[in-house]
Amino acid sequence: MKKIKLKKKNMSANSSRWLERHLNDEFVIKSKIEGYRSRSSYKLIEMENKFNFIKNSQNILDLGCAPGGWLQVAKKFGPKSSKIVGIDLLKIEKIDNVVSIEKNIFDEDIKEIIQKHFCNKVGLLMSDMSPNSSGNKKIDHLRIISLIERVLEITKEVLKPNGFLVSKIFQGGAQGDLIEKMKRELRDIKYFKPKASRKQSPETYLIAKKN
Repeated sequence: MKKIKLKKKNMSANSSRWLERHLNDEFVIKSKIEGYRSRSSYKLIEMENKFNFIKNSQNILDLGCAPGGWLQVAKKFGPKSSKIVGIDLLKIEKIDNVVSIEKNIFDEDIKEIIQKHFCNKVGLLMSDMSPNSSGNKKIDHLRIISLIERVLEITKEVLKPNGFLVSKIFQGGAQGDLIEKMKRELRDIKYFKPKASRKQSPETYLIAKKN
């Protein structure tokens, strides 16, 4: 396939390089062909093929679900009887038989809202969230920690024992007290970086079961 080259008029060199890389990315191209809303769908597919957490889970919750790529994968690979709910600040285009909620996961009532949508506790909690970058490494690190801690807080309340947690984390993001919190709540902890995750990205994924 011929690579796309962009004219740099009214565009910085960095922006141009990023956009060219994005448009020529094999997973971006594949997602458009196969109908997935984001290239990150292939990260989840690769993890599912290795760990089989979607097909073995009833009641699936996706935190930070926009634009809906992980919800599409959950619907495709999950049990037909499974309820699937996604939460994000952004409104997403409707997916049949999937519930989407516009909400901030840091809102005080978020756990009650989640529990109202599931008759029983969640069997799989997924999070592919990243904090907005400030350009300041110390601030960004604190935002990463805060986000992971919030996911763990929600996991503690809504995920059933032996349920799966699949969450994006970052190299250096899980340290010290956070590691101890994870060990108290989770077991069978594994870390995995899918091929669809760009090599230069510090992201990796946590796959674990709740105690």
